[in-house]
Amino acid sequence: MTSLPNIVILGDYERALRRFSNWDKLDQQAKLTIHHEPLRDEALYEAVKDADAIAIVRDRSPFNEAMIARLPKLKFLMFTGERNGTLEASALVSRNIPMACTPGGPSKETTAELTWALILGASKRLIEENKLISSGGWRDAMSVLPMLSGERLGIMGLGAIGSRVARVGAAFGMEVVAWSPRMTPERAAAENAKAVSLEELLKTSKVVSMHLVAGPGTKGLISADQLALMRPDSILVNTSRSALINMSDLQKALAAGRPGQAAVDVFDVEPLPEKDALRCTPNLLVTPHLGFIAEPIFATFSKGITETLEAWLENKPVPHPFKPQ
Repeated sequence: MTSLPNIVILGDYERALRRFSNWDKLDQQAKLTIHHEPLRDEALYEAVKDADAIAIVRDRSPFNEAMIARLPKLKFLMFTGERNGTLEASALVSRNIPMACTPGGPSKETTAELTWALILGASKRLIEENKLISSGGWRDAMSVLPMLSGERLGIMGLGAIGSRVARVGAAFGMEVVAWSPRMTPERAAAENAKAVSLEELLKTSKVVSMHLVAGPGTKGLISADQLALMRPDSILVNTSRSALINMSDLQKALAAGRPGQAAVDVFDVEPLPEKDALRCTPNLLVTPHLGFIAEPIFATFSKGITETLEAWLENKPVPHPFKPQ
C-alpha cells in the first residue's frame, strides 16, 4: 500500500485556514499537519523533516539554505502572498524543487486602513482615553488634543498603499508631502502631493507614515540622526517593514521626545518576544502585525493553498508558480 504524501502547513497563527475553503480532498489525498504556533530553528526542522511538501503562511517560518539542505524528502514548497522575505529560494532552485505562491488578496487596502487606525489612535490618544473611562474617570488635562486638519502628512513611499494613505490625509484637510528614493515632482503631483527632501519631510511633518520596500537602499533608513530631526509633537507610523527603522534608536528617540509618538505594526522578530521592551515603551502604540490580517485575505490564502496543493498532488500545473527574479 502506497503511503500518503506528507504535507506540512506552517504559520496558521490565527487558526483561520480551515475556515475559508474546503479541505476534504486534501485530507483524503495526503497526511496533512497544520502548525499554529511559531516555529524556528530546530523546532521548525522537527516539524518539516519528513515533509514532501510545505506550505507557509507569509514569511513566518524562515527557510535558509542550511535548513533546506537538511530536507532531502522535500519535493514542493509554496507560500501565501506574492513574496517571501525569509525564504532562500535559490537553495530550492539549485535542487530543482518547484515553488508556488498564492495571490496576496486586498492587503494594500487593509494596510492603508490600519495605518489610519494607528494615526488616529495615537493622535486622539484612544488607548489612554479608554483606560481613563474604564478606571472610572472622565476627561483630564491630556484630553485637550491637537487636530490633524491643517497639518502636514509626510508619506515615505507613494505606491499602492502610500497613495491610499495620502488620499485619506487630503480628505482630512492635511497637506500631503512625499519622498522616496525615486520620487519625482510629477509622481507626487499625480497624487495631489508635493515632492520634498527626506530632511524636509521629517522636520516639518506632523505625521510621517512609512510605505517603502525594505531593500538595500532603504534598510535602516531611519535611525538616530533622522529621528532627531522630527518635531516633538510628531507621530512616526510604520506598517511596512521594521527593517526600515533602527528600533533601538526609536526607543531612545521616544525617550528623548523626538518624535513625540510612534505607532508600529511590524517588528524585527515576530511574534514580538513576551518581555520585549517595545511592549511597554511610553508613547509607542503597537499592534501585532495586523496590516494584512483580514477575512478576505485569509480566504484568498486558504483557497490558494488548497487549490495549489490539490494540483500538485494530481500532477497538474499549479495556479501560481513562483520563479525567483
